[in-house]
Amino acid sequence: MLQEIPELQIAGEATDGLQAIRKAEELQPDLIVLDIGLPSLNGIEAARRIRKISPNSKILFVSQESSVDVVREALGTGGRGYILKTDAGRDLVAGVNAVLRCEQYVGRRFSNNDFVKLHEVFETPIESIETIA
Repeated sequence: MLQEIPELQIAGEATDGLQAIRKAEELQPDLIVLDIGLPSLNGIEAARRIRKISPNSKILFVSQESSVDVVREALGTGGRGYILKTDAGRDLVAGVNAVLRCEQYVGRRFSNNDFVKLHEVFETPIESIETIA
């Protein structure tokens, strides 16, 4: 789906949490799409480490985890967005666009929850869009 968004350039892919950290450090992408259920290191712990080594990268979680507590924890790592995998078809493009505009985005299933903006606000303009999927 991300390849169909003309403004995006996919710079890399990772198959586990440790590889995601290495790619984030190497590529310093504008956007990182991250799953919670990654092997070797889960997405929440990977996000915590990524925030330290690639602080300007924005993180959008796309996961099968539907617990409000998990969403809150993911956003608490500095993630700017959270979408359920089952809803990615209708929420992914909107989520990517919102996160790249430095806005918080949670999928429609979570619209009744009041998530406090738990991430840092970055004022850096985006000149090129690169993504790790």
